[in-house]
Amino acid sequence: MAAKDLFHQAVKKALQKEQWIITSDPLKIEVGGTKFEIDLGAEKILAAERNNEKIAVEIKTFLSDSPVTDYHAALGQFLNYRLALELSEPDRTLYLAIPVIVHQSFFQREFAQLSVERYQIKRLIYNPIQEVIVQWIN
Repeated sequence: MAAKDLFHQAVKKALQKEQWIITSDPLKIEVGGTKFEIDLGAEKILAAERNNEKIAVEIKTFLSDSPVTDYHAALGQFLNYRLALELSEPDRTLYLAIPVIVHQSFFQREFAQLSVERYQIKRLIYNPIQEVIVQWIN
């Protein structure tokens, strides 16, 4: 199984461990004649509030030799997906899933921190080995 597929399954299992119901794998949407496939769509029923929380998750591995190049691609994809969701499913929040090791190295750099703040990138930090979500960053 390819590493990308392993990371996909790890994030899916991590979400399920936190009581998220995977509703789409992938989440397919179409906006303005353009089709998009976001890795996962999930919902969580919040009993206390009696409503649903909906998310979409784009899973990234950052496995190339250049985390900057991987981030450029992920950022462009994330921004396009977020716009598409705002137009088609405004009640769904998009998260970028990032492996914990990449979060601890690349995303601690000043530029990366400025970028995710500027572009308001919501992140889900995951451990692909333990198949758990380490942190949600809004």
